[in-house]
Amino acid sequence: MLIKEKSPILSSEITDKTIFINRRKIIKAAAGISITSMLPAPASALVKKYAQVPVGPYSGDFKSTAFEDVASYTNYYEFSTNKKDSTVLAKNLKTSPWNITVEGEAEKTGIFNLEDILKANPLEERVYRFRCVEAWSMVVPWLGFPLAAMLKQFKPTAKAKFVEFTTLYDPEVMIGQKSKALGWPYVEGLRIDEAMHPLAFMATGMYDEELPKQNGAPLRLVVPWKYGFKSIKAIVKIRFSETMPGTAWNKMAPSEYGFYANVNPEVAHPRWSQSRERILGASIFTPKRKTEIFNGYGDQVASLYKRMDLSKQF
Repeated sequence: MLIKEKSPILSSEITDKTIFINRRKIIKAAAGISITSMLPAPASALVKKYAQVPVGPYSGDFKSTAFEDVASYTNYYEFSTNKKDSTVLAKNLKTSPWNITVEGEAEKTGIFNLEDILKANPLEERVYRFRCVEAWSMVVPWLGFPLAAMLKQFKPTAKAKFVEFTTLYDPEVMIGQKSKALGWPYVEGLRIDEAMHPLAFMATGMYDEELPKQNGAPLRLVVPWKYGFKSIKAIVKIRFSETMPGTAWNKMAPSEYGFYANVNPEVAHPRWSQSRERILGASIFTPKRKTEIFNGYGDQVASLYKRMDLSKQF
């Protein structure tokens, strides 16, 4: 396994976790209580809906990308191949009620209402780095819950070696699905140990608000050590399987997109070098950031791949 020594994280990027969590709690409490009490009644409604959600133990102390940049720059081919278009085109997507179908190697399968899933999984905030294979990156404060906590509720059997996720298929609303850009519906997957890793996250919101439709509402996957195309949006089906599932981009271009898709600066995509990344929203004079193995999460996840040659997998 070829892993280059991780570049040092600047002191401005990370602080002691205890200090960070306490500071975030104070900020959130102030935003949710003190500010509200100071505002006139009509303006109180402007306080963010989920300002009181606690910070999770795996959150990082990174400077978040501006909400406007994250919400208006998305790869969502179900609507458009243009990163700006889905902000408008996704507005007609109905996200409530929303059901999740669970199939395959699990004791508890069937159709589950998202509201019931949310009731069983308390929300927390995770500030994560996000790295696109197109060599740009951002930092997002997601709201949601650990993927493992939800999956365990379905009681996967010993035969469940992989987890497959499927996006909604509705070409009348998701008009990009009328094109041949990809095989529809969009499918992604994880090995079961990846899915059960504590960093794997199911997001239902961001920036203390509900998840915007163009960012994957009402339920999307976030896997911070992998390239962004693994973080599938608008999930409607979860299937536990004994064999590796075929995934959308791997089927479309197997020479360019692998199943694992771990962030690796040493393995170049045929069209994009992965050694450095453009920070979304940064000035054109801002130097590109040096990409880190596993997007900077190597200390937590490298052990998942200790028997794999990372120089030969994308």
